[in-house]
Amino acid sequence: MLQPIKLSSEERFLFGEGTYYYSYQKLGAHAVKSDGVCGYNFALWAPDVKSVHVAGSFNNWDETQYPMYCDNNTGIWYTFIPDIKAGESYKYYIKTHDERGFYKADPYAFYTECPPETASRLSDCKEYRWKDAVWMRKRAEGSVFEKPMNIYEVHLGSWKCHEDGTLYTYRELADELIPYVVDMGYTHIELLPVMEHPFGGSWGYQTTGYFAPTSRQGTPDDFKYFVERCHRKGLGVILDWVPGHFCRDAHGLGQFNGGKLFESDDHEQWGTYRFDFERGEVCSFLISSVFYWLSEFHVDGIRVDGVTSMLYLNFGTLNEQKKRYNQYGGEEDLAAVEFIKRLNTAVGKFFPNVMMMAEESTSWPLVTYPPEKGGLGFHFKWDMGWMNDTLKYMKTDFPYRPYNHNLLTFSMMYAFKENFVLSLSHDEVVHGKLSLIGRMPGDYWRKFAGMRALTLYQMCHTGAKLNFMGSEIAQFIEWRYYEGLEWFLTEYDAHRDYQYFVKELNAFYKKQKALWQKSYSWEGFEWLDADNNEQSIISFIRKGIRPSDDLVILLNFHPNVYFDYRIGVPQKGVYEEIFNSDRVEFGGSGKINAVPVESEEVAFHGKQHSVRITVPPIGGVVLKRVPSNKRGRVRDKSKE
Repeated sequence: MLQPIKLSSEERFLFGEGTYYYSYQKLGAHAVKSDGVCGYNFALWAPDVKSVHVAGSFNNWDETQYPMYCDNNTGIWYTFIPDIKAGESYKYYIKTHDERGFYKADPYAFYTECPPETASRLSDCKEYRWKDAVWMRKRAEGSVFEKPMNIYEVHLGSWKCHEDGTLYTYRELADELIPYVVDMGYTHIELLPVMEHPFGGSWGYQTTGYFAPTSRQGTPDDFKYFVERCHRKGLGVILDWVPGHFCRDAHGLGQFNGGKLFESDDHEQWGTYRFDFERGEVCSFLISSVFYWLSEFHVDGIRVDGVTSMLYLNFGTLNEQKKRYNQYGGEEDLAAVEFIKRLNTAVGKFFPNVMMMAEESTSWPLVTYPPEKGGLGFHFKWDMGWMNDTLKYMKTDFPYRPYNHNLLTFSMMYAFKENFVLSLSHDEVVHGKLSLIGRMPGDYWRKFAGMRALTLYQMCHTGAKLNFMGSEIAQFIEWRYYEGLEWFLTEYDAHRDYQYFVKELNAFYKKQKALWQKSYSWEGFEWLDADNNEQSIISFIRKGIRPSDDLVILLNFHPNVYFDYRIGVPQKGVYEEIFNSDRVEFGGSGKINAVPVESEEVAFHGKQHSVRITVPPIGGVVLKRVPSNKRGRVRDKSKE
């Protein structure tokens, strides 16, 4: 009998310890040669079962033909099957000691059947010939905290669809989505989970295939091609990844050996299972999943979904009687905390240029601090507080905004406690929350002005930026995962003008170093006036490494126009308006400052010098000091 390839004793130890980070290289199905014979080597972790067989399209799903053999009671089963080909479907037929039998998909499958079919498929395992070496070298240069980060969040199944309702393939998306994102000026694209999932309505957040991109839109190589094209066009790629829970579908990880194996208990709120982070093999499985996407797909970042649900033992527990507590009497899940630290430490060691992001919605401390300093080890955390406060403020009608002014300014009280991403994500435009523009008060013009003010405020605030697809065209309806965005809206002036505004603002953001060079510390921000609630105005300075890059920013969240509005400036000199959200070509009213203004020696906002400008309605102005050798015509307001 041809001998299968097995895990070494060291690999088995690391796997059980939770530190076998490349376990996908041995577990699962791999095209190999055994004694000169081509075939596939199968390895499966399934302890405490009576037998395991491989069945598939290559043997008419015979449950008895290809038995697997357990190696010294390790719980790992092996077999080698000759003369089977890539693309064939397969599952494991598992029989428990009480003679129950059932089929399971391969937890380590690299390729799957297209849902609603549920079998795994044999991958050819050929090495992809990457052509993104320039990007990978560039990624290693400099600090991510001193680079622009403006993320376009995308659900690949509903960015666009064909007229007959079929999905765009990964290669079609490479041809259409990537040029669009590049043209719009984003720096990164973040994808809702592409890992295989049975129900499209979960948006990928209930995963079955932790090593397989969904077959709905192509093969693994097709998805690698998509990532490669992103890199060659200068776009970073971030993947959403879900270690907090997994779905109950019969072919998946749940009840894998007839009892609890991957899971610790039920997740009552979501109707799923929680992973068992106390089991080393589960930790090896999950960290190997991250390593797989980083190594085999050249992904630039992982956004870990639902971190809050992992940190707390009773997150989502609906029954008070079922509440659990750790050994110290607290509700923190200590095993999950250690898993997160181990994950981020391992990624930092083996992939030092990759970003790890947390979706964490509580005040858990030190999320973006290193584990050796008591932190969780992420690089970034989504700022859910900023999102909630900002959207609450933006939907407040104008007469009541003065009483809610603190919603605009409170975020700066904690802005530098973590490295934040200001996220206006898919979660904010579903389940009856309304679209972003649907939240804006007022008539049609004021709604679009509100969108421009919101977007300019986000871009000028400290932290990285993230916006969900469709927000850039001000889509009125909520996001629908089962159909494409309403691209026809760009045929209408207001939507087309707003899309142009976003494009110009994105380009402006990348050009102005003060908006990202010091975006994660007080060195990059200074208030001018945070307290003008009566006029619903805030003003501040954003600072770059060089003082000549500093920007003076004013945002007006009221429909009133203010002429000769005085604002303090950091230095004496001439200031020109370099961005105004009220420009006519953006759909605004044209209340701009067309001519540079000379500062006056009038103390204001704690500065020795100030200028007087026109403040647009529901809009913002960005000023920059003009170098003395580039000054032209100047408006002298002191003579007016």
